[in-house]
Amino acid sequence: MEQVVRVIPYTVVEHVEEVGEIPAGIELIQAPKIWGQTKGKGITVAVLDTGCDLSHPDLKDRIKGGKNFTKDDGGSQNIYQDYNGHGTHVSGTIAASLNQTGVIGAAPEADLLIVKVLDKNGSGQYEWIKNGILYAIEQKADIISMSLGGPSDDPGLHEAIKLAVQNNILVVCAAGNEGDGDDKTDELSYPACYNEVISVGAINFERKSSDFTNSNSEVDLVAPGEEILSTFLKGKYAKLSGTSMAAPHVSGALALIKVIANESFGRNLTEPELYAQLIKRTIPLDRTPKLEGNGLVYLTAQDYLKDIFKDKVTMLQVNA
Repeated sequence: MEQVVRVIPYTVVEHVEEVGEIPAGIELIQAPKIWGQTKGKGITVAVLDTGCDLSHPDLKDRIKGGKNFTKDDGGSQNIYQDYNGHGTHVSGTIAASLNQTGVIGAAPEADLLIVKVLDKNGSGQYEWIKNGILYAIEQKADIISMSLGGPSDDPGLHEAIKLAVQNNILVVCAAGNEGDGDDKTDELSYPACYNEVISVGAINFERKSSDFTNSNSEVDLVAPGEEILSTFLKGKYAKLSGTSMAAPHVSGALALIKVIANESFGRNLTEPELYAQLIKRTIPLDRTPKLEGNGLVYLTAQDYLKDIFKDKVTMLQVNA
């Protein structure tokens, strides 16, 4: 029986004709406060998804190439157009251009490598995804972003991910939307449950765990995943909800972190070192680790935690 992977189930909350703003999720992770240092230039994020609206005004300048591994368009490898909308939305959250219109991604000068591994129905074979990962490695991507998953542990997929990590590629994946709101029960989705993957759960704008987000011991951190505004088909925009929408916030954040960390250390950091730099930029939300992992990705976390420490010291002095 052929194993199938699908886009992590998501909800289209609202279609939007025109916008001109920084999305609330991008604000929440503090990306705009980093843009004075970097906007992700020189970093390539491979988006393994349903393709992309290649002519979208917010994305066309960010796309550096791609490849189709599905049967859409007769299986033509050179056509990686999105007919679903999911991949376009994810791509916008990562790197929509800073062009005075539309929306802005977390890393608005990063490059996008569009790797179409899911078809117009949002469905794909494990073999397509494995080949997509190998293509991203061949193209020397810095980050692989996957808002997809399935119930099966596929050894070949796991090996492809291990190979990516060995090549110092950060692999980010949506945790899954089978959650029941109870952190005492585990919901497992692959590839998010592989230890080598950075598994991302979802929260709302009140910083509370989304009811649908999977809980398990492999969740690394969380990001905004409800009513996320981003690019959509035919040059338009939409608000979507799901851990699919949380993962690209982390992929975009990592594009910024990699530039800053490499410049700071004066060398190219390894994948484990970059993962450590990401975790340094999280803040706890007082949920259990199975729901939030290390907490919310927050690019100015060190300043935030310093301010909290100062406030606590002040309170102790007042109460002394």
